[in-house]
Amino acid sequence: MKNPIFDIDSWKEITATLSRNKTRTFLTAFGIFWGTAMLSMLWGGAQGLQDILRRNFAGLSTNMAFVFTGRTSMPYKGYAKGMSWSLTQTDINNLRTRVPEIDAMSGVSNRSTTAVYGKHSKATNVQGVEEQFPRIFAPVIYEGRFINDSDERNMKKVCVIGKAISDEIFGSESPIGKFIALDNIYYRIVGVAGQLSEVQINGKIDEMFTIPLSTLRQAYNTGQDIDQIMLTAKPGHRPNELKQRVQRIIRASHPIHPDDMQAIEYWDVSEEFETVDNMFTGVDILVLFVGFSSLLAGIIGVGNIMWIIVKERTQEIGVRRALGAKPRDIIVQILSESVVLTTIAGIAGICLAVVILSAVASGTTVNGDVPRFQLSFPHAMIILVTFLTLGTAAGIIPAVKAMRIKPIEALNDK
Repeated sequence: MKNPIFDIDSWKEITATLSRNKTRTFLTAFGIFWGTAMLSMLWGGAQGLQDILRRNFAGLSTNMAFVFTGRTSMPYKGYAKGMSWSLTQTDINNLRTRVPEIDAMSGVSNRSTTAVYGKHSKATNVQGVEEQFPRIFAPVIYEGRFINDSDERNMKKVCVIGKAISDEIFGSESPIGKFIALDNIYYRIVGVAGQLSEVQINGKIDEMFTIPLSTLRQAYNTGQDIDQIMLTAKPGHRPNELKQRVQRIIRASHPIHPDDMQAIEYWDVSEEFETVDNMFTGVDILVLFVGFSSLLAGIIGVGNIMWIIVKERTQEIGVRRALGAKPRDIIVQILSESVVLTTIAGIAGICLAVVILSAVASGTTVNGDVPRFQLSFPHAMIILVTFLTLGTAAGIIPAVKAMRIKPIEALNDK
């Protein structure tokens, strides 16, 4: 017997059989095509979707926590319940000394301000941070530099201008080295910064000014008070492990009852990242379920059309058996039709998915950050081989039925 792959007559027969009922063949092929395309798009798009969601947290440490104040829930040392209070620089110094598991920490304070440069005036915000801030929430530096240790220690009147404000006031001109007034105090611009993340700490870096925390406290006469503390835990530790110690150390420097759990707010951001990771796992499972459900629907269609083809060709198969065709010849012929239909429709579905994923990746690119909406070659081959395997399996039962047809019964079939 000739190899059906190289047998022209076999290919002509496959083509004739599948084209005998064009509508039925088209609908079956479309089911395979759509199932393959859906599985490919879902599999290739899942990582891109995760990239877009993770973009919202770009530059933000996954092992960080925020500490800020709440109102007291218990009276203590003559102070009534419901008292408001403030974190101080002393709290930061104490934490640095007594909690060695803290990797980086920065106090953060925020004030509204009016920026004036020449004829330009803009109402915005100014935030004060310490030199370790970039290790916790990494800004995008477009030009110049960020706040450093020297700025903080010497209370320098320097600032980092947000990219959006820089574009509005200075246009294409570099603002580095120029002086701008914030509430009538002049600061020298040392950097232009922004952020990729959508997370906002009292606003986006792109739309505010950043100055040394010590300078902000002096300029706005806040003494030692700060608004909040940002910290990250060292590798091998989690922020939640530090919660009780951090709260105890801060509580000791303020009139807060030792059992008051509401006065000191502690937000472990790493828990939010774990929630997001769990959500991604759920998305992956959903993608596989929906994709393989579409695949299964297409394969069932292949099995149905093969069964109908065998039924329609009962007499033809009987004649072949009568003329000496071996059971293997009948099985190979039926399975070849199944494989050809599955292969052509499957490759077309994969090609459509690749085109759509490329278009989506191009449309969701931001600042050169391209989400991975793509179907890798190994994944494409896995999908195609899976379809071929199941498509072949779907044709086995009709093929076995065809093989068992007895010539005399087939010739009498009407």
